[in-house]
Amino acid sequence: MGITPELNRFELTMIVISLCIGMGIFAAPSEVAVRAGSVELFFAAWIFGGLVSWCGALTFAEIGARFPVTGGFYKVFSYSYHPAVAFMINWVLVISNAAAVAAVALIGADYIKPFLLPANLQNDMGTKLITITAVAILYLINLRGVKMSVLAQNALTLFKIVMILLIFTAVFKNTGLPTPVAAVPYSGSIVSAFGLSLVAVFFTYSGYQQTINFGGDIINAKSNIPKAITFGIITVILLYLAINFAYVRVLGIGGLQQTPALAARMIGVVFGDTGYKLTSVMIFLSVLAFVNVNILSNPRVYYAMAEDGILPGIFKKVNAKTQVQEFGMSFFVVVVILVLFFVHTFSGLLKYVMFFDTIGLAMASLAIFPLRRKTKHLDSIGVYSIKCFPLVPLIFIITYCFVTVNIFITFKENPYAALCCLAAYALGLLIYYVCNPGEKTEIS
Repeated sequence: MGITPELNRFELTMIVISLCIGMGIFAAPSEVAVRAGSVELFFAAWIFGGLVSWCGALTFAEIGARFPVTGGFYKVFSYSYHPAVAFMINWVLVISNAAAVAAVALIGADYIKPFLLPANLQNDMGTKLITITAVAILYLINLRGVKMSVLAQNALTLFKIVMILLIFTAVFKNTGLPTPVAAVPYSGSIVSAFGLSLVAVFFTYSGYQQTINFGGDIINAKSNIPKAITFGIITVILLYLAINFAYVRVLGIGGLQQTPALAARMIGVVFGDTGYKLTSVMIFLSVLAFVNVNILSNPRVYYAMAEDGILPGIFKKVNAKTQVQEFGMSFFVVVVILVLFFVHTFSGLLKYVMFFDTIGLAMASLAIFPLRRKTKHLDSIGVYSIKCFPLVPLIFIITYCFVTVNIFITFKENPYAALCCLAAYALGLLIYYVCNPGEKTEIS
């Protein structure tokens, strides 16, 4: 039995917001501040990143409206290019997404660890213990059914929005703020500083593209996908600008450069130890929302691959009562837990995750050109189409290629890292053709 549409526009909007707002906004601004080295470049990166992400959101809104299927992020590659390209990109992104979930969950566990565990577990093992427990609880909730997952997601996402707005109120406390620490300017060129700043910015904004994985779950998908993505990304942009304004107002760029645990530290500065503890708990709940929505989203890609016969049929098996891909979901959770034992630092992981993401997203958005040609018949029924086409997708594609080049340049410190990243794609192609020896080469 296939997946039955059950998600409405509000629920999809909450998914969009939660796919974007994970742990990134509570850690990435520190990385951006280090790369930018000045207030002007810091905010330029966030504003420009928001505008480019809006272009990306509009692009994926049209892709989702023209091609509303379960596991859309895989299917659009298969339909627009070739199944081999679809597998090559998505098999890497599935691992990359699991790594991102693991890293975000670990950072969230670090926030709450001091309040939950005894002194002898205030270490990496304690952090991983909390993380695995949290992932296991969310896994059990998701097994209860898609509606149960979405209800939990709605509550956690609304909580997350309220939390960011509460953190923003710190800017209105005008007394007792510390003297800002002097910023350390970036030593390279302004172009390089801006490009590297965008790496962390786009990590924080990305996620909305996974919405097209829910095409088969959404009621009236052709209308609700573009509206949910557009409203969701605008909400995220406004929330990010608000909280970054608060960070700079309270800590200054110099303080941002020295403070990885931003939100809790900032609230601690303004409201004391109680505020620090309360914010730590709130941030951990925010992380749970990000982990939960990824447990819900990523198995949809497996479903699409199984439909094409690239993965075993068990990956597309859906529980008729709960609408849950029990095996696919279990597989993703196991991968996340395995990755937990190899993840060490947020900044170290960031380059690898974003290298794969920028390539994958640029190629996915480029698919809108063949997709428009192949679905031209939908224009007559009023399907959502981007205004200012092809300028909007081209802005997104060119910017992401620029960021990819900047990441590649940073690999000069470890050239084997770049080779490993490229080899991952080559291995994906090899696996595909080994598993499909009779595959024809024409585009499907």
